[in-house]
Amino acid sequence: MQIKGVLFDFSGTLFRIESVRSWLHGVLAEREVTVSEAEFERYARGLEAAGALPGGSLPQHVPDRLASVWATRDESAEHHREAFTGLARQVALPDPGLYDALYERHRSPAAWRPYPDAAEVLGALRESGARIGVVSNIGWDLRPVFRAHGLDALIDAYVLSYEHGVQKPDRRLFHTACTLLGQDPTDVVMVGDDRHADGGAAALGCDVRFVHHLPVEERPDGLRTLGLVQDVA
Repeated sequence: MQIKGVLFDFSGTLFRIESVRSWLHGVLAEREVTVSEAEFERYARGLEAAGALPGGSLPQHVPDRLASVWATRDESAEHHREAFTGLARQVALPDPGLYDALYERHRSPAAWRPYPDAAEVLGALRESGARIGVVSNIGWDLRPVFRAHGLDALIDAYVLSYEHGVQKPDRRLFHTACTLLGQDPTDVVMVGDDRHADGGAAALGCDVRFVHHLPVEERPDGLRTLGLVQDVA
């Protein structure tokens, strides 16, 4: 196919969230909370098992009281915050203010790193004339992350689930993105790391290509190997 537009997922595709340990350490330092090494490890293990870091590991178990809000977490900012702070509260941290502080930390540009080939691939697509969009299941505005890392100028449209009240794999989100790019879905590729959520674009006729959700150091060229630029019209 000749590609006229490319849609990218955010977390695990273009960017990767920091580790749970980095996340927790940053917030403890910011709030000047001192804990022992053993306590730190216990908190970090608990938060990881709880799936409390958005963009990190999925919860090993979602409590019944959070099941409903977890299922719709990306449909509103309120649900997103409630779901993830609720998961974090399963871990007894030493300061009750840490739960909201952890949530705020994950929304900061400092908590995210672009994959090594993200700027290269986005830049090459832009130079070749392809239109570029970001389609993300998320509960907050990720545009500042792109701006802080110098990638915002390469994006033509952002379609964020919480701003539309629907989440991937709902085809309406992808349809909105293709419309904003001014492209027929059959001329658009969706790139993501989740075969269920991102695979929903196939219902519109988009080609869908996948990358592995890996730490930044372990995926230096996952986007580059998809052959996106060579297929651009």
